[in-house]
Amino acid sequence: MNTNACIRTWARATCCLALLTLAVEPALFAQAPQPTTAATAPAGEAITTQPAVPPGFVPIELVLPKPAFKGTPAHVPPGTNLEPPRKGPRPPVFAPRGTKNVALKKPVRSSDNDPIVGNLKMVTDGNKEASEGTYVELGPRPQWVQIDLKERYNIYAIVVWHFHSSARVYHDVIVQISDDPDFITGVQTVFNNDHDNSAGLGRGNDKEYWETYEGKLIDAGGVTGRYVRLYSNGSTADDQNHYTEVEVYGVPAK
Repeated sequence: MNTNACIRTWARATCCLALLTLAVEPALFAQAPQPTTAATAPAGEAITTQPAVPPGFVPIELVLPKPAFKGTPAHVPPGTNLEPPRKGPRPPVFAPRGTKNVALKKPVRSSDNDPIVGNLKMVTDGNKEASEGTYVELGPRPQWVQIDLKERYNIYAIVVWHFHSSARVYHDVIVQISDDPDFITGVQTVFNNDHDNSAGLGRGNDKEYWETYEGKLIDAGGVTGRYVRLYSNGSTADDQNHYTEVEVYGVPAK
């Protein structure tokens, strides 16, 4: 075989091999996947980013009560501004290592001096189970409970359990922190789902939510204060206001 014939035979073999490779392993020639950004994401797809966790911060570990029911209702009660259903576990709140519940056994006072059921000590007694004798019931209209932490803390999370034996949505849930026991000065609001200002404390941007055994976990972001006040204004079940337990996670302020 002469030199030209050898070259033609080699070229045909190389071409056939290339075509066979393309047919069998197309992924080798596919474009590498690109990271999804706000510009490249399909319409309607949420882009989430995980915030950086400061050094020395760890997830706050919560001890949850037993669930009294499974799931939450699919319907949206009239007049509510519900948060969308969550997929997967609840994201944690991070805080400095050694952060603990500083509200346990601390004194509580309220806008309702004569509760219908129970007593105010139940708000911080450590019992968050959905059973009889574990909650305090306050009267109708906007009411509040206030916890005196006895000293100033950097507060990273607040968890509130209202009545969670059955699914219901509490209205005008507002949580504030202050060094002023009368909440006139230095008030910092860390949660407000009063979307129509019916409680008169300002319109909030947070969403209403179904009450469950998980309680409502509120990221307080390290706000400093001694007093924690929580408002509510009845629920989709009735006009009364209920509190089973409130936990406040913080470290002493320096």
